[in-house]
Amino acid sequence: MDVETISPSTHRFGRVALIGRPNVGKSTLLNALLGTKLSIVTPKPQTTRHRILGIVTHADSQIAFIDTPGLHQGGKRALNRQLNRIARQVPDEADVLVHVIDGIRWRDEDEDVWKLIAAQSSPCLLVVNKVDKLPDKTTLLPFAAQVTQERPYKSVHFIVARRGDGVRALLDELVGLMPHGDAEYGEDEFTDRSERFLVAEMIREQLMLQLAEELPYATAVEIERFEDEPGLTRIGAVIWVERDGQKGIVIGAGGGQLKKIGSSARRAMETVLDRRVFLELFVRVRESWSDDAAALRQFGYSE
Repeated sequence: MDVETISPSTHRFGRVALIGRPNVGKSTLLNALLGTKLSIVTPKPQTTRHRILGIVTHADSQIAFIDTPGLHQGGKRALNRQLNRIARQVPDEADVLVHVIDGIRWRDEDEDVWKLIAAQSSPCLLVVNKVDKLPDKTTLLPFAAQVTQERPYKSVHFIVARRGDGVRALLDELVGLMPHGDAEYGEDEFTDRSERFLVAEMIREQLMLQLAEELPYATAVEIERFEDEPGLTRIGAVIWVERDGQKGIVIGAGGGQLKKIGSSARRAMETVLDRRVFLELFVRVRESWSDDAAALRQFGYSE
């Protein structure tokens, strides 16, 4: 066959990194793009601690979205340094970058993210999230004009990720920016993460939602047992804290707090796994684990 008669594939495949400072809605945006919940979401900053891949597959395209921890200033512990390291490494892997900000507030941490973006050759889109919270929507266009005057974003999208507003237009543009190529994941895959990872994150989500302001940042979750039986999965998980006093708070009076955390996490697991779950939770102390390199490797933060 004459090679000139062979038309190139029209299928597109590429990787998109979602980057931004903490608590701007990157994980909520990832879930909206996927149409299902993958990344845990709480109102507290630094909820995301891992590089999480979410896959969107259509007949003519596949995009692997990478959710990242928020790039943040301060935080001298080893865990904080590792989260920033992950956030800084991911843009190198992406064909397109999506910089997510919160409304019309441009902070020093947003500028730090831009400096990271400016060092990349990949195109970058600016996503202004949570625009529903702005009392005066007429401020959006002047703000976008000011931000983009000296920063060459390819385009600007105004969205409300928690409602899905504007997400379809963003996805359509991203598909058009992907290079031609075959899909790298199966059509039924929506992440490269294991079920063990997902259930650990569901437990950590409840710790973030149900505990006092600072305590969740002193907790980590490790899955010790994950056994599948017909129609049932048995899970044993350890919640690690840094001090004995924190252990008592997580357990609560008569074990009430731990039971509440476990019940909420189990219901979330049963929804995602589509089967019954028997969940056992244990709370143990590992002093200053968030500043301990060996502990970070044990708890999966050395990626």
